[in-house]
Amino acid sequence: METMEKGRLSVHTENILPVIKKWLYSEKEIFIRELVSNAHDAIEKVRKVSLTEEVYQSEDEEYAIDLKLDRENGILIIEDNGIGMTSDEVKNYIASIAFSGAEKFAEKYLKEGDNGIIGHFGLGFYSCFMVSKKVEIESRSFQPDAEPVRWISDGGEEYEIGPGQRSKRGTEIKLHLNDEDAAEFTDLARVSELVRRYLDFLSVPIRIDGAQVNRQKPLWTQTPASLKKEDYAEFYKYMFPHQGEPLFHIHLNVDHPFRLQGILYFPRLAHEMDLNKSNVKIYCQQVFVTDQAQELIPQFLTVLQGVIDLPELPLNVSRSYIQNEPVVRKIASHIIKKVADRLVQECKSNREEYEKIWNEIAPFVKYGMLSDERFYDQAKDALLLEVLGSEGPNKLVTVEEYLAESKDPEGKKVHYVSDLQTQGQALRMLQKQGIEVVHLGTMIDSHFTGFLEVKRGDVKFVRVDSEIHEHALESDSGIVDEANKDIKSRLQDLFKEALENDKVTIRPEALKTDEIPAMILLPEHLRRMAEMSALWGEKENPFASEHTLLLNTRNPLIQKLGSPGILGSDGSADSKKKRVARQVYHLSRLAQGAASPADMEKYAQEIFSLLQDMV
Repeated sequence: METMEKGRLSVHTENILPVIKKWLYSEKEIFIRELVSNAHDAIEKVRKVSLTEEVYQSEDEEYAIDLKLDRENGILIIEDNGIGMTSDEVKNYIASIAFSGAEKFAEKYLKEGDNGIIGHFGLGFYSCFMVSKKVEIESRSFQPDAEPVRWISDGGEEYEIGPGQRSKRGTEIKLHLNDEDAAEFTDLARVSELVRRYLDFLSVPIRIDGAQVNRQKPLWTQTPASLKKEDYAEFYKYMFPHQGEPLFHIHLNVDHPFRLQGILYFPRLAHEMDLNKSNVKIYCQQVFVTDQAQELIPQFLTVLQGVIDLPELPLNVSRSYIQNEPVVRKIASHIIKKVADRLVQECKSNREEYEKIWNEIAPFVKYGMLSDERFYDQAKDALLLEVLGSEGPNKLVTVEEYLAESKDPEGKKVHYVSDLQTQGQALRMLQKQGIEVVHLGTMIDSHFTGFLEVKRGDVKFVRVDSEIHEHALESDSGIVDEANKDIKSRLQDLFKEALENDKVTIRPEALKTDEIPAMILLPEHLRRMAEMSALWGEKENPFASEHTLLLNTRNPLIQKLGSPGILGSDGSADSKKKRVARQVYHLSRLAQGAASPADMEKYAQEIFSLLQDMV
């Protein structure tokens, strides 16, 4: 056996820091990603070289990467049939940590703008010493007259290098794993899981003990024109199993001012969205890098699932890199725009299908607009409002469509209901007059309506029970003679005396319906102030402030209360009148859900007392 030459690793001070930064905090498992990526690089390189030069041929010319597990002896072997290395190249690429072999290769073989090689061979190789007590390399160069070479190191400064025994082109790396903490890397299930996680989409087969384990077909690198809807659905099921069908997808393909490919899916949302968890996987030329890149994916877009491939992104990307790299902000802006463009496109050109998914995506769209005004500006034409049908089904309209059909003289008001039960009376009253009412029943809507009013400037959201629309009133307001004026006056006097509450304004009006005796109106601005207070944990009841009790003079009960002789004129009768008036007010509060538990108990006692006296 020929003697081995001894050498000393060349570690230059100015280049040792990148090594520390790349590996000091890395998980041990990363070494598999790095070594297999290097093997893939080697295969891509020999493919390039074979186009212009004579290449040493091996018996098996199917490009592949083989991992061999020797659990008994604690050995993991990673082998490729790529470009291989000469003795001098091993010294340059492996023994000199400061050198990156891809740079020299790129100068010789790659055209300007050709970025098909990952090119991390050199630094990435040394990740294997996180799990190995000794590493052996056997390599044979693509050059027809090259001799095989063998390199051995235990991770210290010294290494051995000499003639090798390899007969095939390519490189074999044999890792003698640490006994105490690296046994998992000879376990078939564990290594297969790591290959699928990090290397599933590399363009060559990756085999473990002879069986291919990687998928090898990155859908995002294909052109959208060549793909069908079924292709996107199948890929989604593979990447995100047990998630059901996605609502829609966005295929990204950018060459300038940065390179980006990917596919983003909008999933069917669960009831609760975890906005701190990213569901987008970041790749670098089909090699998985991270799924913790929140700066790349704005928080409001974390509901999206999918893949983004950034060829210029370092494999060992750090959080500080993502936070400080200017191109990252440009990428985030581009993703926001693409999502907004797709929503607008679907709304305009595929309205029927878009309306089917609107209720599922509405909270996301509104939250996105609140979070990022750029997203609002780009996606505002995709915003829909749900108009409640009085007899037929509900319908979805844009803000412009609603205002165009509005009966508001100024064309600015959007009437809405937030609780179909407590605001049901006011809702039906407006619907009978042909006034369209929008349903805004989610927590985010109270904030979103104020935001939309400010952004547009031409719209005002008004809850159905905050005022009475003029179309709901009789044209003469029910007061055309002295008798009706007297009824109005008596009702005001009666209720003021009965309620003894200066914050309640008594407003008798003749509505077009006699079904509603009374209802409480709370000005929109006061309600919003109360909702904001509740958001900050304050429990103050909004109806403790100024509000209006609307009395419908067309209702028989209110007419009786306003007529002087119905209950008599003695003190006892007046007392009963006041008690009934108080119950009208209390029941109006109950109908709106405005009564506290203590109020409800008090009201119940008063009602039972009144009923007892009437029996």
